[in-house]
Amino acid sequence: MSQPADKPMDPGGNDAGYLAMQEKIKGSNIDATTLLATDYLNHFNEIVMLLEMVPDMPEMLDDVKEWQPKSYQDHFRDSTIVEKDLAIEAYEHVPAIYREPFEQTIDQINAMMASAIQRLEQNVTDGATDVLRANVVNLSTLIQRLMDMASAIIHGSAKTMDQSEIDTLLGD
Repeated sequence: MSQPADKPMDPGGNDAGYLAMQEKIKGSNIDATTLLATDYLNHFNEIVMLLEMVPDMPEMLDDVKEWQPKSYQDHFRDSTIVEKDLAIEAYEHVPAIYREPFEQTIDQINAMMASAIQRLEQNVTDGATDVLRANVVNLSTLIQRLMDMASAIIHGSAKTMDQSEIDTLLGD
Protein backbone atom coordinates (compact mmCIF):
# COMPACT_ATOMS: atom_id res chain seq x y z
CA MET A 1 0.00 0.00 0.00
CA SER A 2 1.47 3.38 -0.95
CA GLN A 3 1.38 6.56 1.11
CA PRO A 4 0.16 9.86 -0.42
CA ALA A 5 3.06 11.79 -1.96
CA ASP A 6 2.70 14.70 0.46
CA LYS A 7 2.95 12.47 3.55
CA PRO A 8 6.24 10.77 4.39
CA MET A 9 6.04 7.05 5.14
CA ASP A 10 7.32 7.38 8.70
CA PRO A 11 7.82 10.99 9.83
CA GLY A 12 8.49 9.78 13.36
CA GLY A 13 11.42 7.67 12.22
CA ASN A 14 11.77 4.64 14.43
CA ASP A 15 10.65 6.60 17.50
CA ALA A 16 8.80 4.07 19.64
CA GLY A 17 6.85 6.85 21.37
CA TYR A 18 5.58 8.15 18.04
CA LEU A 19 4.58 4.68 16.87
CA ALA A 20 2.85 3.91 20.17
CA MET A 21 1.02 7.24 20.04
CA GLN A 22 -0.21 6.49 16.52
CA GLU A 23 -1.87 3.40 17.92
CA LYS A 24 -3.23 5.22 20.95
CA ILE A 25 -4.96 7.97 18.94
CA LYS A 26 -6.75 5.64 16.52
CA GLY A 27 -10.42 6.60 16.32
CA SER A 28 -9.79 10.08 17.72
CA ASN A 29 -9.88 13.50 16.03
CA ILE A 30 -6.09 13.66 16.17
CA ASP A 31 -4.30 13.28 12.84
CA ALA A 32 -2.62 9.87 12.68
CA THR A 33 0.45 11.16 10.86
CA THR A 34 1.13 14.50 12.55
CA LEU A 35 -0.42 13.74 15.95
CA LEU A 36 -1.99 17.23 15.89
CA ALA A 37 -5.65 18.21 16.34
CA THR A 38 -7.51 20.95 14.51
CA ASP A 39 -9.48 21.89 17.65
CA TYR A 40 -6.54 24.14 18.61
CA LEU A 41 -7.46 26.48 15.77
CA ASN A 42 -10.70 27.37 17.57
CA HIS A 43 -8.57 29.62 19.77
CA PHE A 44 -7.85 31.73 16.68
CA ASN A 45 -11.33 31.46 15.16
CA GLU A 46 -12.70 33.21 18.24
CA ILE A 47 -10.39 36.22 17.88
CA VAL A 48 -11.00 36.53 14.15
CA MET A 49 -14.76 36.69 14.81
CA LEU A 50 -14.21 39.42 17.40
CA LEU A 51 -11.91 41.35 15.06
CA GLU A 52 -14.52 41.33 12.34
CA MET A 53 -17.04 42.97 14.70
CA VAL A 54 -14.80 45.93 15.59
CA PRO A 55 -15.63 48.20 12.61
CA ASP A 56 -19.36 48.08 13.46
CA MET A 57 -18.91 47.91 17.23
CA PRO A 58 -15.63 49.63 18.20
CA GLU A 59 -16.27 48.75 21.86
CA MET A 60 -15.48 45.13 20.88
CA LEU A 61 -11.85 46.20 20.72
CA ASP A 62 -11.78 45.82 24.51
CA ASP A 63 -12.66 42.12 24.09
CA VAL A 64 -10.04 41.80 21.34
CA LYS A 65 -7.42 43.32 23.66
CA GLU A 66 -8.23 40.71 26.31
CA TRP A 67 -7.34 37.87 23.93
CA GLN A 68 -4.00 36.25 24.74
CA PRO A 69 -1.91 33.74 22.85
CA LYS A 70 -2.33 30.25 24.22
CA SER A 71 -0.02 27.32 23.66
CA TYR A 72 -1.35 24.15 22.10
CA GLN A 73 -1.11 22.33 25.43
CA ASP A 74 -2.75 25.18 27.39
CA HIS A 75 -5.61 25.31 24.90
CA PHE A 76 -6.33 21.65 25.49
CA ARG A 77 -5.85 21.92 29.27
CA ASP A 78 -8.62 24.56 29.25
CA SER A 79 -10.74 22.63 26.73
CA THR A 80 -13.85 20.62 27.41
CA ILE A 81 -13.34 18.15 24.56
CA VAL A 82 -13.20 14.50 25.53
CA GLU A 83 -9.79 13.86 23.94
CA LYS A 84 -8.02 16.84 25.53
CA ASP A 85 -5.58 14.74 27.60
CA LEU A 86 -4.78 12.59 24.59
CA ALA A 87 -4.10 15.71 22.48
CA ILE A 88 -1.70 17.04 25.13
CA GLU A 89 0.09 13.70 25.39
CA ALA A 90 0.31 13.29 21.62
CA TYR A 91 1.88 16.74 21.20
CA GLU A 92 5.01 15.50 22.94
CA HIS A 93 5.48 13.02 20.06
CA VAL A 94 4.71 15.28 17.07
CA PRO A 95 7.53 14.76 14.55
CA ALA A 96 9.78 17.80 14.04
CA ILE A 97 8.85 17.87 10.33
CA TYR A 98 5.37 19.02 11.45
CA ARG A 99 5.98 20.51 14.88
CA GLU A 100 8.51 23.11 13.74
CA PRO A 101 6.45 24.59 10.88
CA PHE A 102 3.31 24.35 13.03
CA GLU A 103 4.90 26.30 15.88
CA GLN A 104 6.39 28.80 13.42
CA THR A 105 2.95 29.40 11.90
CA ILE A 106 1.35 29.81 15.34
CA ASP A 107 4.11 32.28 16.28
CA GLN A 108 3.30 34.25 13.12
CA ILE A 109 -0.40 34.36 14.03
CA ASN A 110 0.38 35.49 17.57
CA ALA A 111 2.75 38.23 16.36
CA MET A 112 0.15 39.31 13.80
CA MET A 113 -2.47 39.62 16.54
CA ALA A 114 -0.20 41.75 18.73
CA SER A 115 0.46 44.23 15.93
CA ALA A 116 -3.18 44.10 14.77
CA ILE A 117 -4.45 45.13 18.19
CA GLN A 118 -2.11 48.15 18.26
CA ARG A 119 -3.04 49.15 14.72
CA LEU A 120 -6.79 48.83 15.29
CA GLU A 121 -6.62 50.66 18.60
CA GLN A 122 -4.97 53.59 16.82
CA ASN A 123 -7.64 53.51 14.09
CA VAL A 124 -10.42 53.61 16.70
CA THR A 125 -8.68 56.44 18.61
CA ASP A 126 -8.28 58.43 15.38
CA GLY A 127 -11.91 57.80 14.38
CA ALA A 128 -10.60 56.43 11.08
CA THR A 129 -13.58 54.17 10.39
CA ASP A 130 -12.75 53.42 6.73
CA VAL A 131 -9.11 52.66 7.56
CA LEU A 132 -10.26 50.53 10.51
CA ARG A 133 -12.58 48.52 8.28
CA ALA A 134 -9.86 48.02 5.64
CA ASN A 135 -7.33 46.97 8.28
CA VAL A 136 -9.77 44.49 9.81
CA VAL A 137 -10.47 42.93 6.41
CA ASN A 138 -6.75 42.67 5.59
CA LEU A 139 -5.78 41.33 9.01
CA SER A 140 -8.65 38.84 9.14
CA THR A 141 -7.73 37.58 5.67
CA LEU A 142 -4.08 37.16 6.58
CA ILE A 143 -4.82 35.49 9.91
CA GLN A 144 -7.26 33.16 8.16
CA ARG A 145 -4.62 32.30 5.58
CA LEU A 146 -2.15 31.48 8.36
CA MET A 147 -4.82 29.39 10.09
CA ASP A 148 -5.39 27.54 6.80
CA MET A 149 -1.66 26.88 6.67
CA ALA A 150 -1.71 25.62 10.27
CA SER A 151 -4.63 23.37 9.36
CA ALA A 152 -2.71 22.02 6.37
CA ILE A 153 0.24 21.26 8.65
CA ILE A 154 -2.08 19.51 11.10
CA HIS A 155 -3.18 17.32 8.20
CA GLY A 156 0.32 16.52 6.98
CA SER A 157 1.79 19.43 5.02
CA ALA A 158 5.11 20.87 6.16
CA LYS A 159 4.78 24.15 4.18
CA THR A 160 4.77 27.49 5.95
CA MET A 161 4.53 31.12 4.89
CA ASP A 162 7.75 33.10 5.21
CA GLN A 163 7.92 36.70 6.41
CA SER A 164 8.23 38.13 2.89
CA GLU A 165 4.93 36.45 1.92
CA ILE A 166 3.27 37.93 5.01
CA ASP A 167 4.70 41.37 4.24
CA THR A 168 3.41 41.14 0.68
CA LEU A 169 -0.09 40.28 1.90
CA LEU A 170 0.00 43.18 4.36
CA GLY A 171 1.29 45.56 1.70
CA ASP A 172 4.35 46.40 3.81
